[in-house]
This record gives sequence, structure tokens and C-alpha cells, in this order.
Amino acid sequence: MKFKLKQTLAAAALALPLALAGQAAQATPVGLELLLLIDVSGSVDATEYNLQKSGYVQAFQSAAVQNAIINSVGGSIAVAYVEWSGNAEQSYAVNWTKISNATEANAFAAAINGSSRAFSGQTAIQAAMKFGGGQFASNGFEAARWVIDVSGDGADNNTTSCNVVTNVRCGRDSALAAGVATINGLPILGEAGLLAYYQTNVQGGTNGFTTPAASFGDFSAAIQSKLIREVNQTPEPASLALIGLALAGLGFSRRKQA
Repeated sequence: MKFKLKQTLAAAALALPLALAGQAAQATPVGLELLLLIDVSGSVDATEYNLQKSGYVQAFQSAAVQNAIINSVGGSIAVAYVEWSGNAEQSYAVNWTKISNATEANAFAAAINGSSRAFSGQTAIQAAMKFGGGQFASNGFEAARWVIDVSGDGADNNTTSCNVVTNVRCGRDSALAAGVATINGLPILGEAGLLAYYQTNVQGGTNGFTTPAASFGDFSAAIQSKLIREVNQTPEPASLALIGLALAGLGFSRRKQA
């Protein structure tokens, strides 16, 4: 009896690594996993919704974004397009998709263009980010970087999974704790203090940044530059300045030693 039990345990011990290896083999390797979280709350009217959606369509159709993806580390990304509004309102408009060339990028753009609006409720940005943090581990892709890209035109007024008055960063912190490396924001300005709100309560993680759009009409240009920066993992301007200072200091030190 003991011998049979030992055999069973040994077989299970051998089977587990094989099963895990099989799961890992099924995941498609890419350079970046990028989740796009798009605000479709009631404050976004039909015209603004279309401007926002067309901005993403044009971005993935643009040669600049396509070239950034093709020339990025790994030469590919996995990306998904999720619309969000109220506390329990998050929905995939376009599921996780691999992009490694212009054809795939144009197909993803076409899928966004063909999608329909999911919600028009309140603004639960923290709930959206908390939801986003759970969308990477079993999405069928494997990358060293998980990034969330959040766009919206207002501050949180509806998350119920935490107190948004006293804990306005709960969604961001939850996503980072789940393994998301970076959260970047794209606030569409109009609401007073929204840029600072995004910088303080949305932006987070390694090299996190916020790119504002002055209006929905400016959204297309803003999202294109933001996507290129995310794909290339470009540091914040302040970080670039610090790198420059560090290099200058190193050169000065070497000159002194010489």
C-alpha cells in the first residue's frame, strides 16, 4: 500500500512540471502586453466617443505606430481594447490580439472601428484599473512587461470596492500588486484638476507617465505619441534629463582622473 502511494506521489510530482510546461508552451511570446482601458461614461457624448474611438483606429493604422511595434524589443505586442464606465462595467470591445506587422495592426484597427459602445454610466476609473490588473496572467500571451493605458475625461465617482474619497489610488495599487509593470494615463482635459488627478492617482509603476489631450479633437495625436512611447518603453523626460546629468557627471569624473 505504501509502495503504491509512493508511486502515485512520484507520478504526480513528474506530471506537474510537465503540465506547467505545457501551459507555458501554449502562451505566445511577445515583447509587450498592453491593455487599453477606454472611458465610455455618460460624460462622453456620442461625438466625443467617436472621436476617441477613431483616435485609436488611426493610431494603429499609422505607419509610425506600426514601425514602433515592428522595431520594438521582441518585434511584437499583444493588445486588447476594453471599454469601462461604472463600478461593475468593464467589457472587451476587442480581445487580446498579437500585432507584429502592418497587416495585423490594420486588422486590430478595423476591429476597434467595428465595435459598439458598451456603457454610458458613471466614472469608476479605480474599478477599471483593478479589473485590468487581472487580465494578464491567463490571456494566452507571455511578455516581460505588462502595461495598462488608461484614457478618460473625469475623476472617479463610482468605485465601490474601495472608498474613492479616502483611497483614490486603490485601483492603481491593486493592478501594480497583480504584476502590472506600468500604468500610463491619457486624460482628456476639461474637468478642473484632471491632469494632476491622473498624475497622482492613475499613473504608476516603472516609467509611468501621463500624456494629456487638450480636447477630444486632440485625442488622435495624443494617443499616437503615447502608444509609440509605451511600445519603445521611453523614459519620462525628467528621467531622460537625469540620465543626461549622470552621463555628464561620468564624463567630468573621467576628465578629472585623466
